[in-house]
Amino acid sequence: MEIRIVSYTARGGETARRVDAALAERGHVCRRFALEKFCRAGDEPLSGSVSEWAGDGFRHADALIFVCASGIAVRAIAPWVKDKTTDPAVLVTDEAARFVIPLLSGHLGGANALAETLAEALGAAPVITTATDVNDLFAVDVFAKNNHLLLTDMGLAKAVSAALLNGEPVGFRSELPVSGALPKGLTEGDAALGVYVGTGASPFERTLRLIPKRFALGVGCRRGKDPAALSAFLEKTLAANGVRKEELRCLASIDLKKDEPALLAFAEANGLPFRTYSADELNAVPGVFAASAFVRETTGVDSVAERAAVRASGGELVVKKTAEDGMTFALAESKEGISFA
Repeated sequence: MEIRIVSYTARGGETARRVDAALAERGHVCRRFALEKFCRAGDEPLSGSVSEWAGDGFRHADALIFVCASGIAVRAIAPWVKDKTTDPAVLVTDEAARFVIPLLSGHLGGANALAETLAEALGAAPVITTATDVNDLFAVDVFAKNNHLLLTDMGLAKAVSAALLNGEPVGFRSELPVSGALPKGLTEGDAALGVYVGTGASPFERTLRLIPKRFALGVGCRRGKDPAALSAFLEKTLAANGVRKEELRCLASIDLKKDEPALLAFAEANGLPFRTYSADELNAVPGVFAASAFVRETTGVDSVAERAAVRASGGELVVKKTAEDGMTFALAESKEGISFA
């Protein structure tokens, strides 16, 4: 997760450095910004307006943290707020680090969870205001995110939350194995409105479908491959195997391809994380794969697409390597179920 932090005063800068250190310890990549006169080692000078800074963060960062009054943050992000499915997490902490407030994308963007993590590290109080959280109710968007499920209809997601808040029963069905107790408000019995994890026929009159992102797409390609050609090949091969792009969890390859324009373009166009692994990591993946002496000589591993797919999914290879004009495709499926824990 890339997190950008901004402060405007000397004291705010001190708190920003504490925020940075706490999050870096937890594996996050942070960039710290400050007014030039308050910059210290590791700070980047804030050039342009804070709204311009926020706009760039909305395009490129996973989370923005403002160390200032909440009003400053609200005005800065106002022109850029679009949709809860795409907006980054936005948080505010005061200069004294007494409170951490998630302002935007509390669930899907992870702002609530990040606020709780940061508050614990700073000894601050997290200020959580989302209705399902304060009423200790099932939050379908958080559940979907935590279980690699595609939330297909935000309108129905809101209807599910409204029904739970009103004390109305919401049905639940799943094609995948489920662990953990069914949360309060959900029922395995009949209901007019329900949540369904799977791709089969809708079991309720109004069904919020959560599509399992079960598949990792392993890809290899010749250097400088045309992005349009790669996209057409991948889409054709997915369709031939009956897999929709909505079911993809990630794109995976060897780290030699981490800057390959065609792979980056496909991942960005389809909203997929792009995971890359070293030759040693891929060689350590257990299993029998379609080996190529040329690929081994070139990359240090005998099979990029198949091994990367299995490594990224944590599951099993379900579509072996398909090759065409310097491009390779493989698909692996995660066998994990879903959890309410």
